[in-house]
Amino acid sequence: MTLQAAQKPPADSSKALYGGKGTRRITVHDIAAAKARGEKWPMLTAYDAMTASVFDEAGIPVILVGDSMGNCHLGYDTTVPVTMDEMTLLSAAVVRGTRRALVVGDLPFGSYQEGPVQALRNATRLVKDAGVNAVKLEGGERSLPQTELLVQAGIPVMSHLGLTPQSVNTMGYRVQGRSDEAAHRLLSDAKAAQDAGAFAVVLELVPAELAAEVTRSLHIPTIGIGGGGGREERGPVYAAVIGAAGGRVLRFDT
Repeated sequence: MTLQAAQKPPADSSKALYGGKGTRRITVHDIAAAKARGEKWPMLTAYDAMTASVFDEAGIPVILVGDSMGNCHLGYDTTVPVTMDEMTLLSAAVVRGTRRALVVGDLPFGSYQEGPVQALRNATRLVKDAGVNAVKLEGGERSLPQTELLVQAGIPVMSHLGLTPQSVNTMGYRVQGRSDEAAHRLLSDAKAAQDAGAFAVVLELVPAELAAEVTRSLHIPTIGIGGGGGREERGPVYAAVIGAAGGRVLRFDT
């Protein structure tokens, strides 16, 4: 598994996302600029200040405080039980442990499914109380109203497609987008998320060919978790990389 370590940074190292040493916070505008110049970068998960500080010092440009904390940090069987209180507490710790990385906080199950107003209320809590710079939510078409309202309110949104762990009770843990119908639906969801204002799209457990097609179709970055290649960036759950994910083993084929 690689975190794009072999890639060449921009000629002006002060603009580099991965490995850069600037002290101001990376923003979604920096993400868009990196996309425009063809720079690739990794995203890692963190759930505590110490781990986040190590990643930040190493130059990781985007840190996700994922609801994967349920499996990897809190001892739950799935991500479903994770609460807003837990997400806010751990997100705040990650923010305190970093100076440069853009910190993305997950909206946990039950915190946005009711609709845009609920999503805005809980995303605002993560921004105001925890200090995150963006939020992530799962789902394509079903989450578009939430994405649109959050972006309109000034909260950057990262979309999550493919395997969406909060839906484990209906879809299980398996590769998504294998049939022609499912692939078409995922591609349509990705384009719709982009049109709704998402600044990046996570593709989890999506076949390489489909991931590559999605990447070619978008002007925002795609971030791969598990599965094959075809994504521009990588966003592995660090606990899974080191074998501490509570028995769930992700594929990292690169």
